[in-house]
Amino acid sequence: MDEPPIRVLLVDDDPLVCAGLRMMLRGAPDVDVVGEAADGADVPGAVERLAPDVVLMDIRMPYVDGIAATRALAARTGRAPRVIVLTTFDTEATVIEALRAGASGFLVKHTPPEQIVEAVRRAAAGEPVLSPGVARTLIAHVTGGADRRTMKARDHLARLTGREREVALAVAEGAGNAEIAARLHLSVGAVKAHISSALTKLGLTNRTQLAVLAHDARDTHDLGP
Repeated sequence: MDEPPIRVLLVDDDPLVCAGLRMMLRGAPDVDVVGEAADGADVPGAVERLAPDVVLMDIRMPYVDGIAATRALAARTGRAPRVIVLTTFDTEATVIEALRAGASGFLVKHTPPEQIVEAVRRAAAGEPVLSPGVARTLIAHVTGGADRRTMKARDHLARLTGREREVALAVAEGAGNAEIAARLHLSVGAVKAHISSALTKLGLTNRTQLAVLAHDARDTHDLGP
């Protein structure tokens, strides 16, 4: 039986951007654009009505920005859609703030169309999504991080079991579930269970936040099992 298409909500105050994204995603047979919103204030209602799997979220909007809207979605009880921030603003502060707010990924608007489509698929599957430039920004943030942030992250990771920490570190390296399973000699189901358990213990909403935390913890030390 065929899988249902991935339901996508577009959030951007520029009608031309939404039109371009809609046209781009329409060419993917496994993706369905179910609606649009022009401001972060409209996102909760749109999500309630349309039940998207993935939200493509702009940052700068007239009333409620994309960071605040992402944070509100992450705080929802029950199932929340994956959020990919798609913006022209890829400064370090914006990237980190978006990921900490609960975004599953961050792409710049000049990302090639096929990569945006693939990002939607990966986000729907629970995989982290970062464009190369954003990944470099995140790495620079980590390698230039302060000891205080590092120690705080290490204290958080100390709550995890040895196996959960191993999985968290692999997530931080960008490994997918199948790759982590092969590396650690686990089933994919066990990897998913360890990630879910780690997120619950740490009060996080997605694996991208887990990756940021694990990156922070590895600034000056290597974590053991």
